Amino acid sequence: MYITIAIPFYNAEDYLLEAIRSVFAQTYKEWELILIDDGSTDNSLKIANSIKDARVSVYSDGKNKRLAVRLNEVTKLAQYDFIARMDADDLMSPFRLEKQMEIFKANEDLDLVTCGNFSISNDTEIMGVRHHLSTSIDLAGLLNKKGSGVLHAAILARKKWFERNTYNVNLKTAQDYELWVRSAAKNDFKVFLMAEPLYYYREEGNVTSEKLLRAYKSERILFRKYATYNKFKLINKSILKTVIVRFLAVINKTDVLLRSRNNVINDKSKGIYKKDLEIIKNTLIPGIDL
Repeated sequence: MYITIAIPFYNAEDYLLEAIRSVFAQTYKEWELILIDDGSTDNSLKIANSIKDARVSVYSDGKNKRLAVRLNEVTKLAQYDFIARMDADDLMSPFRLEKQMEIFKANEDLDLVTCGNFSISNDTEIMGVRHHLSTSIDLAGLLNKKGSGVLHAAILARKKWFERNTYNVNLKTAQDYELWVRSAAKNDFKVFLMAEPLYYYREEGNVTSEKLLRAYKSERILFRKYATYNKFKLINKSILKTVIVRFLAVINKTDVLLRSRNNVINDKSKGIYKKDLEIIKNTLIPGIDL
């Protein structure tokens, strides 16, 4: 079964090639890669166009339409029945797609499979790990933010699911969380949560007070719309988080938020990550290295 891998990008010249290299490093070889530009003004598009491989397609209309629009476009462009997400500044384990597809083959009723993740710095140093506490999550779990959540960019899903559940292009933030909640509310969120960290999420500089405040505002809208139990408790908790983030921003301690999101990583996991990173770095890309 073939997979469409999608990497939307915008001004990602510093990390895009590494992300693509981790695609070529996959042990699962039946894939196409869609690189979709969102109006980059740096060298990102030049990098994408430099790749010479029949499995890679580059799309660019010169416009900045934002992520949700591009992800809906990916669903229309995808040739295959499975779509894997990935952000342009991240990496994924060489075994990610192989292991996620194994879950699909063993559970034909599933629509989505995600996994745990290593948090990494801009220079790929490992910072921590987040993994799921359960293999499933329902609407109540999503609203109560149980476990480590559903990591958007680590999703592998059936194309038909994305056709039924499109991204809300009117939202400027939390489009993924809104999609999970909206689909779960109509009982269309059959997801499997893998604990194994197969996605490497570059978080340094990404966890800002501005982003968090926008996300908390968006989540309160979802609580009001979809929560049936503990609605006011959820809203008040979100307001409290907003107050805490504003305070940490004032005293310039926002970095505390990043540390609090991750669990301590053990030596075995560090060793696995180091080996995977070495595989990625030694992978050659046609048109770039060949």
